[in-house]
Amino acid sequence: MHTPVHSLPENHFKRALAAGERLLGLWINFDHVAIVEVLAGSGFDWLLLDMEHTPSDLHIIGSQLLALRGTQVAPIVRVPIHDMAWIKRVLDAGAPNIMVPNVRNAKEAAEVVSWTRFAPDGQRGVASSTRAGGWLRRKDFLPRANDEIGVIVQIESREALDDLAAICAVPGVDAVFIGPSDLAASLGHRGNALHPEVQAAISQAIATGRAAGKPVGILAADGKAEGYIAQGATLVGVGTDLHLLIAAADALAAKWREG
Repeated sequence: MHTPVHSLPENHFKRALAAGERLLGLWINFDHVAIVEVLAGSGFDWLLLDMEHTPSDLHIIGSQLLALRGTQVAPIVRVPIHDMAWIKRVLDAGAPNIMVPNVRNAKEAAEVVSWTRFAPDGQRGVASSTRAGGWLRRKDFLPRANDEIGVIVQIESREALDDLAAICAVPGVDAVFIGPSDLAASLGHRGNALHPEVQAAISQAIATGRAAGKPVGILAADGKAEGYIAQGATLVGVGTDLHLLIAAADALAAKWREG
């Protein structure tokens, strides 16, 4: 007879981060469940479900999270803004890992961590009647949830670069993730993340994270991630669903037009 197992799953992605494993992923821009379902079979370690720059709402995110359940792919949800309510609602929807954009200093990083922890360790609102709590069935949810949430903060400004060592030292921050486009704009090179000053800042950020023993991530939307990996980035986005679609569609159209 089948006996249901109602226990909070261990966050293997969080453990792999801490162990320094190289984790390669893909950014999801499209607010469609089938896209996630298809890409879950491609062999990536993680998929980033984006709410900052996409139309995705909590209903879509919840469905995308369900599409990844039972697979070997770790979901990360990027919340729209640095905000306690958004973080709480995304966690309740079942996200085991979150990314928070544009964290500018150690104080903001500490706030993010606090918003992912139940009291007395933080300020997350207590509820087990959610997908995260297994709809009341995960009896170990409240005792274990604080230890199973992965927290990634994005480094996207000059201010964040200046405070990066302190950000890395905040307990509960599992990784820092460089946002090249916003960082380039902050440094005065909007639209040119390959500018030498921006690339030098990225190299310094990777070095700072490594010196602090903190995993460092970055997105190479064009797939050209070799240089970042060589410098020690371990949480690397090697493309996006949008870039893959454009590249394949443009190449196919060009092939047949030239023919």
